Amino acid sequence: MKYLIKLQDGAKKVATRDAYGEALAELGRENPNVVALDADLSKSTKTAVFGKAFPERFFNMGIAEANLMATAAGLAAAGKVPFASTFAVFATGRAFDQVRNSICYPRLNVKIGASHAGLTVGEDGGSHQSVEDIALMRVLPNMTVLVPADGTETRAAVRAAAALNGPVYLRLGRAGVPTLFNPDYGFRVGEAVILREGRDVSLFACGVMVAEALRAADELAAEGLEAEVVNVSTLKPFDSRTVADSARKTGAAVSAEEHSIIGGLGGAVAECLGEHAPVPLVRVGLRDTFGESGTPDELLKAYGLTAADIVRSAKEAVQRKGK
Repeated sequence: MKYLIKLQDGAKKVATRDAYGEALAELGRENPNVVALDADLSKSTKTAVFGKAFPERFFNMGIAEANLMATAAGLAAAGKVPFASTFAVFATGRAFDQVRNSICYPRLNVKIGASHAGLTVGEDGGSHQSVEDIALMRVLPNMTVLVPADGTETRAAVRAAAALNGPVYLRLGRAGVPTLFNPDYGFRVGEAVILREGRDVSLFACGVMVAEALRAADELAAEGLEAEVVNVSTLKPFDSRTVADSARKTGAAVSAEEHSIIGGLGGAVAECLGEHAPVPLVRVGLRDTFGESGTPDELLKAYGLTAADIVRSAKEAVQRKGK
C-alpha cells in the first residue's frame, strides 16, 4: 500500500501509549465484551482511562504479570476480548511462559498492550528498556506483532487488534512522537506502507524510527539520493512482498528500529531479503547491548538511532551496491 507523506515541521507529538488508552476507552463504549487488565501500572500504560469509564470491566491484577496473562487467557476463553497491559519488559520477559502456553498455544483472543518499550523509556534505564521484546513475540506461533509509528496508527491498530481473532502484541512507547498520519489513514494488519517513493535505497522502519527515516530521506534528497521510506508496522505477519519489491527496485536497504538488530525488524528484513531479494542491507538498531539511563534524545543519539545514522547507513548500503 502507498500513503505518500512528508514529515511536517512542528508536527504535534503524541505518545503511542496515550493514543492506546483513548482508543481502548472508545472500544469499550462500542463493545461490552472488551475488558482491560493491568499490572498496577494503569496510570503509566493509560488503561486508567478505560478503568475510569468502565470500572466493572477493569481488573488490576497487581504486580503479578504471570497472573495478568493467565487471567486474560481465561477471560478470552469465556468469550471476552481482553486487553492485558503492563510494561513491555514485563509482558514479554516476566510472563513469557503464560504468553506462550496460556495464550499462544491455545490461540486465545488476548491483546497485549505493552507500553514503555525500547530505549525511549529514558531515565528508567536498561532494566526497564525492553530491546528484545519484538524478537520474543515474533518467534511465538499464532502471535501477531504490531509496532505503530504514531498516535493515529496506534488508534487504528487497537481497533484492528480487537477485530482480529487471536493473540496480538501491541508495542507502545512512553515518549511523544510526531503525528505522521491523517485520521483517514487506512491501517491494515500485515501490510507495510510506502510513505515516500525512491529509487536509490529503501529505508524500512517501525515505531519511533519511522519519523527518523523520513527525516533521513529529506537529508539524502538534498545530496541527490532518492530514498524510499517504508513503514513496517506489522512485524508479524511480515509483508515480504512489499519489502522485497522495494529492495529489488532500489538495490540497497536499511532497517531502522528502537530494538536489537537481532530478531527484530532488522532480522525480519534480513530473512526476507535473503530469501527473496538479496541486496546490501545495513541494520540500524541496538547492537547486542542493553540500554542505560538518559533522556530519549540522548539515548537515540548515543546508540546510533537518529536520522543522521540512517543517512550514514544508507550511503554505506548504496556504496556496497556498486561493488
